[in-house]
Amino acid sequence: MHQEAADFAPWGPSHPRPPSSKSHQARTQVPAARQSLSERTPGADPAAERTGQRQNRGMRTRLGCLAHKSDSCNDFTAILPDKPSRALKRLSTEEATRWADSFDVLLSHKYGLAAFRAFLKTEFSEENLEFWLACEDFKKTRSAAKLASKAQRIFEEFIDVHAPREVNIDFQTRELTRRNMQEPSLSCFDQAQGKVHSLMEKDSYPRFLRSKIYTDLLSQTQRRLS
Repeated sequence: MHQEAADFAPWGPSHPRPPSSKSHQARTQVPAARQSLSERTPGADPAAERTGQRQNRGMRTRLGCLAHKSDSCNDFTAILPDKPSRALKRLSTEEATRWADSFDVLLSHKYGLAAFRAFLKTEFSEENLEFWLACEDFKKTRSAAKLASKAQRIFEEFIDVHAPREVNIDFQTRELTRRNMQEPSLSCFDQAQGKVHSLMEKDSYPRFLRSKIYTDLLSQTQRRLS
């Protein structure tokens, strides 16, 4: 009798049916599902998203490897002005040792310059040396007609805040150089060049002397004599 009363209980507005555990669970899960769908980009393919995530992780890994790549002697020989075998035969241990005497001695030697450039590439800071070299070349300009255009190219490439190879100089030096561009002269980059030279001498040069590029190079020249 009680079972029949239960089977025919009058559910209605005054006696709402209590939710079953399954229907209640389904309703509570709907908002979460809707939320996850709303967070996706419209029209996005889940498989493509996963592929993109894997590619991004791979890119970060490759960048991390580049940032910590070995600065071996091979990095130096790859950009030598002569063939590597010829250059290493011509370079003596005495010459390579003199690179440690001063930064300017290093810059004045073509193989020392190449080795230092290779080292800066491993640190992603070769724009400092390229700017210094561009200034050295600029100061040899003898044509007044070419002076302004060459100065503008150097400024746009290395000094301007949107320069593709912007060097690390302070605001005052940057603004002084900008004012110098109004009437370009052979000395318009002197202060900026001096700042970059000092930065390389105090920061990059000591690390270069401790680098594998330099120590491997010394070892090769010494083994050739033995």
